[in-house]
Amino acid sequence: MRGMTISRRPGTTHGRIRGRGVCCRVLVATAILAGGLTVDVSVWAQESSTLSAPPETVPVLKLSLAEAIDAALDKSPNVRLFREKIAAARAASRTQLGALLPNIAATGKYNTQTFFLGSIGGRPIRTDPFDIVDGRASFSQSIFSVSLIERWRASRSALQVAELDAAATENDTVARVALNYFEVLRNQETLDARSANVGLYEELVAFIKSRQAGGMATGLDQARLESQLENERQRFELAKGEVERAKFALLNAIGIGYDVAVQLTNELQAYEGEIPSLERAIEAAGANRPELKAQLQRIRTAELSLRSIKGERLPSLSAEGNYGLIGRKFDNNTDTYNVGAQLSIPIIDGGQREGRIGQSASEFNQEQFKLALIKNQIGMEVREALVTMKTALEQHRISKDGLKASLTEMSLARERIRMLSSNTLELSNALFSLVRARDNMIDALFRVSASRVNLARAQGQVEELLH
Repeated sequence: MRGMTISRRPGTTHGRIRGRGVCCRVLVATAILAGGLTVDVSVWAQESSTLSAPPETVPVLKLSLAEAIDAALDKSPNVRLFREKIAAARAASRTQLGALLPNIAATGKYNTQTFFLGSIGGRPIRTDPFDIVDGRASFSQSIFSVSLIERWRASRSALQVAELDAAATENDTVARVALNYFEVLRNQETLDARSANVGLYEELVAFIKSRQAGGMATGLDQARLESQLENERQRFELAKGEVERAKFALLNAIGIGYDVAVQLTNELQAYEGEIPSLERAIEAAGANRPELKAQLQRIRTAELSLRSIKGERLPSLSAEGNYGLIGRKFDNNTDTYNVGAQLSIPIIDGGQREGRIGQSASEFNQEQFKLALIKNQIGMEVREALVTMKTALEQHRISKDGLKASLTEMSLARERIRMLSSNTLELSNALFSLVRARDNMIDALFRVSASRVNLARAQGQVEELLH
């Protein structure tokens, strides 16, 4: 597979917060702050990998984001379909060009025939059978035809439309693969977090049971935590299904089949780059979006098609001729030839030409209206992507503050239990807040990545996703 040979692009790591690293640091901090709780992060990670590991008979495909995108551009049926449309448009252009170039043909004919000579006394008379041998070469050449010239130019324009449509399809495929890739990462991070949460609650339940045996906790404390534990177990099972569903969507977007187990090598990351202004983003979209370029080319194609039909009103000039040998036998023949020019002057065709001109003019107008629709759509996508990006970055900033606050809450709850021997409601609530803060962090990192994909696609700069 061509995409598997691409190495990962180096990226700036300064200031970035990696999703998996965030989860691991939270687990370690929670274990320290919980005091008596003994948390073995490596055990949970091993348990999670065991639960999600594919059977040994299924090949494992390791993919970076760049490799997934490159594989999709090579294997996606949708991309390959539009590339075939380019080949079809190129063949149609060659066909139209052939009408302007010399056409040469050769024929050979051998006949045994008779001729009718008339009637004598009411009796029909014919000749005796005789042989005719005729070998001939013929040619034709269009000398001047506005219609044929404009038709060929329209076919060339249609070829450019096909190429731009293929580019637009590739851009959409890159964006779809990137979104699916990040969704798999988000669901995997969520699965790891759910596994860690289950381990934390199991340790906390064991801790409460030991306190209850010493008369320092109540049955209500134990029941509350066991209820939260079962809730986390249910969320863990749901997360496993979401990981597999997202992987199937990624494989479908790439187009490589479902008989492999995907292992992603990238991680969710924060974005430290600059958000472009609306003016810059609109300008970039106008210069880069292949959909806009394709529609402009469609207008040009429709214009040339209209001119081609109008050109049928004008006279056209062509040359034709033939040369050959004809005789009674192969070794008894003589040469004959015919050379001439033909001037065709259209006069009236029952209004058919005018009807086709009207239809072509309407198609030209329709393409212009479609251009306005595409411009409006691109403007909306750019504005929506910018708003989503700003919101995602703000959400990420808030989630970091929320995670810090939840760690502080956990520390104070543990200290309260140690100093005052109070019930575990505060610790349970603090743990619930930590779980929610971790979910918010994962969701924020995913939204940042997804909004970056949408903004790159809106500006027609999906190649930036590889950096």
